[in-house]
Amino acid sequence: MRKIDMNKKERIIQYIDQIAPKLEEMSDQIFDLAEISCQEIQSCKLLEAYLKDNGFQVEHNIGGMENSFRAVYEQGTGGPSFGLLAEYDALSMGHGCGHQMQGPAIIGTALCIKELAADRPYKLVIYGTPAEESLGGKIIMQENGCFQDIDIALMMHGAPETCVDIKTMALENFRVTFYGKEAHAAMSPEQGRSALDAILLSFHGIELLREHVREDTRMHYTVLDAGGPTNVVPGKAVAEYTLRSYNTSYLAQVVERFKKIIEGASLMTETTYSMERDPAYSAKIPCIKLNELIMNNAAAFNAPSIAPPREKTGSTDFGNVMYEVPGSCIRMAFVPSGTPAHSQAYLDAGKSEAAHRAVRLSAEILAATCLDILDNPALMQEIQEDFTQRKAQMGAKI
Repeated sequence: MRKIDMNKKERIIQYIDQIAPKLEEMSDQIFDLAEISCQEIQSCKLLEAYLKDNGFQVEHNIGGMENSFRAVYEQGTGGPSFGLLAEYDALSMGHGCGHQMQGPAIIGTALCIKELAADRPYKLVIYGTPAEESLGGKIIMQENGCFQDIDIALMMHGAPETCVDIKTMALENFRVTFYGKEAHAAMSPEQGRSALDAILLSFHGIELLREHVREDTRMHYTVLDAGGPTNVVPGKAVAEYTLRSYNTSYLAQVVERFKKIIEGASLMTETTYSMERDPAYSAKIPCIKLNELIMNNAAAFNAPSIAPPREKTGSTDFGNVMYEVPGSCIRMAFVPSGTPAHSQAYLDAGKSEAAHRAVRLSAEILAATCLDILDNPALMQEIQEDFTQRKAQMGAKI
């Protein structure tokens, strides 16, 4: 384990304590606003205003996403570029996923680096990333040129245990509409071509495919529109399909096989079809060196409920960022162990002292991580080499 510079630790704690009242106030304000995906107007303005007041150059509505922002502070030239990402969208139930803490924690991280980095060269790039819960906002922002100006990407997220993630799942989601020919199901069924039959054949094709894909592949489907009453051969029917894998490259192969199933179902039923494809989620490239650095600092700052890394978890738009640059998200405990996200327990704890402590600790841990890299530039090279090797390994496992 890396030895902690106690003097640096104390200076970090002292500074975060100074700005903590404002950080906690912002967290509570965002919690009360509870703006759902694509409607995070006031939450975004709140974070932008504080960053402007603290010397950051702020761009509003970037990367094809409303209520997004990019805030930059640069000292000198040639230093590392730290990407600090924050979500602030709520669920329909309110902030049942803890996103109200992210912006304040990330701002605390940035201000602490700015205060303590002395005259060393570095760049801070804070991205406000809306619509995580619905559109996968980071995916759209990335497709429009965001995140290309950072060397590493860091986030925080409220959780039952303090830990980091290893693997997340790549995800592809499709809506397919089959078009057949309506006919009376009793009097002239031979004149019809059933769009619903095409859906059912596609479901059967997926079931047969399960035997011939890797065991970590997940394939799910549902009928969105079955096409009408039982006495009519359905002329139109709609289904949704979700495909996942822990390997982005492998999932691309599964997608091509899925498309052949859809085409085959169409041919067998003499129907036609159209396909809508949602933005694709990539699997994270785990950066173990960065994870270890973060968790070493989590222990040094006495974070609560420290747990081993989550070896496997679901899908996140942060995976797309981490597929291109080294990154990590510190999951900070603020609810009891075992508490599910998107729950009343998250809401009940949203403005608690535990939530405020999570904001402070996350800022301290991430600031310490960035300052460690500034103190020891070889760490950045180790992190980037680790990332490059693991990405190559993932691409080779096809």
